Amino acid sequence: MRARSLAVAALWWAFSSGAYGYPLDGAGKTGIRRLVGYRLVHEGKIKGTAKLPPGALLSSDQIALRLKGANDSFDIDAKTPRDPYLQEGIQKIFGGRDPSYAVAMLDISDARKPLYAALRENDKKIPGSVGKLLVATGMFDALARAYPAIEAREKFLRETQITADNFIFRDGKTVPIYNQGDPAVVNRVLALSDRFNLWEWMDHMLSQSSNAAGSEVWKQVMLLRQFGTRYPLPKEQEAAFFRETPKPALSKLALDALEAPVLAAGLDTGRLRLGTFFTRNASAVIPGAASYACPSELLRWLVKMEQGKLVDPWSSLELKKLLYFARPRYRYASAPALNKAAVFFKSGSLFECAPEPGFKCGQYKGNQLNLMHSVAVVESGKKVYLVVIMSNVLKINSAVEHQTIAGEIERLVQGR
Repeated sequence: MRARSLAVAALWWAFSSGAYGYPLDGAGKTGIRRLVGYRLVHEGKIKGTAKLPPGALLSSDQIALRLKGANDSFDIDAKTPRDPYLQEGIQKIFGGRDPSYAVAMLDISDARKPLYAALRENDKKIPGSVGKLLVATGMFDALARAYPAIEAREKFLRETQITADNFIFRDGKTVPIYNQGDPAVVNRVLALSDRFNLWEWMDHMLSQSSNAAGSEVWKQVMLLRQFGTRYPLPKEQEAAFFRETPKPALSKLALDALEAPVLAAGLDTGRLRLGTFFTRNASAVIPGAASYACPSELLRWLVKMEQGKLVDPWSSLELKKLLYFARPRYRYASAPALNKAAVFFKSGSLFECAPEPGFKCGQYKGNQLNLMHSVAVVESGKKVYLVVIMSNVLKINSAVEHQTIAGEIERLVQGR
């Protein structure tokens, strides 16, 4: 087993997303306060970053599930035929690139006739923050079990307030904070006094890919799954539950809460699983298990979402809205060719560096490990396609490389 104690080694568990989720007009429904802040930034009324690209300005009623009712029975398996045009294009795009690239994509521009292409699509890699897709799915599943009525679910997510606890440590990633009347949206690390509703916690987890929020949301999924309408518990009872429940039972609950909706949707937990929390303190309370994912199964997750089969149609649509990229873009989504496209996106990066003469370690540029994952739905003009890319290319800036690839895939799809 390779030693990990190199004196100047840098290990960054920084699987961060490429998406600021949810359309800007969703603040009233969800109570996500930063949506108000980003709208005001875009309008030039408060300080902030550059205005949003055209593709980031969809309203909530413009976001739809593209396969629901149009192709509810479609699925991907080993016998799914490859579209000759897309397959040839994918092989050209990745033919000269590192063999660690694993790709699966589906053009659903004509929902009745999906077009599939893939390369090394069954290669498994650590999912990292891409696994937060499963945490969000688990939340919507636990919510549906406790509150079958849609209005009750929306009210519950909006009105249930959760204060950050020790599960948030240690995470150095920032999240956008905005309260009515603030002169700017402030990005800072989460603190113990922070209080957000459940929709905001999921937004921080998916949009900013906060590991602190990821662990906090997963904890709430467990509690909601265990206690149903009795949730949220008084703090004393919650603490007693985690203190008195045997650790193997906690681990089983954590895993079952995420895997149940995945299995119900027909996905394969032997090819897609999140087993370990995102922060050290959470993992000390709830021991983890192996985590893995492959492009083909992540692509199937996107297909199930577009079909409305992740828990139910309402949950699937809310998941898609939470993945909507409404901010200045980066990584895969920052390709200039996607400026006018609506992008629904989750990204992850994990890099590790060790001393090497002549090599300078940098973010997304590890020489021991350099994972970069992109999971996206792109709606570009008349073209709609789903794409998953996973890679581990050492010593290059993988964020820039995925941006370049995104432009090449966009041109491929538009060039048919």
